[in-house]
Amino acid sequence: MTNRLWLALASLLAIAGLGWLGKPYRDAGGPRPPTERPALALLTSLPLVFGETFALEGGGSAALARLEQRYRVLPIGVADAASLRGHKLLLMAHPRAQPAQVLVELDQWVRGGGHVLLLADPKLDWPSRLPLGDKLRAPPAFADTGLLAHWGVKLRAPDAESGETSGRLSSDGSGCTIEDDGLVARCRIGLGVARIVADADFINAEQQGADGLDLLMTQLADLETG
Repeated sequence: MTNRLWLALASLLAIAGLGWLGKPYRDAGGPRPPTERPALALLTSLPLVFGETFALEGGGSAALARLEQRYRVLPIGVADAASLRGHKLLLMAHPRAQPAQVLVELDQWVRGGGHVLLLADPKLDWPSRLPLGDKLRAPPAFADTGLLAHWGVKLRAPDAESGETSGRLSSDGSGCTIEDDGLVARCRIGLGVARIVADADFINAEQQGADGLDLLMTQLADLETG
């Protein structure tokens, strides 16, 4: 992740009135007692819960450990109505392409009051030992099969000719606010909320350090309140 992208991500904290290293910021995403941890459905292609081989030994990541300090993390394999039933919060961290009917059910869940944080990276730089095309490897780019357009958002990959290093989001003006130089979209969809970030590499603590996880937790804490 480039310094420019980190600056854009860090500015998210200013939106919430939180300092990058100040106590209010730390409190916003800090640990909670087990009995006070709300459920968080997690859908991801990234090796957060298991390693790339899905072996039980060595499983888990720094991101998962941090999430579990604040939430009851419940991994799901697809964002359909059955998997989302009873949930209020969903983290989609660079998910694989979802079938059309599943996207309909996800949209209905959000419109009914669900809150989702979607990390949609158009150019994933997450290191992997698996070859391109391997089914266990995270896709190199977020596969938008129509969901973002339905919500009024467009995701554009970096333009190498102009020197861009990160993707950009834009809106058709139908309920989404674009912030941070196109890095973030905040959308009010029916009774629910969708927050979209055009990056996922920032939660790779093994490569990027803990600051990205601080940002993730702050975004989820903010999402809880709508």
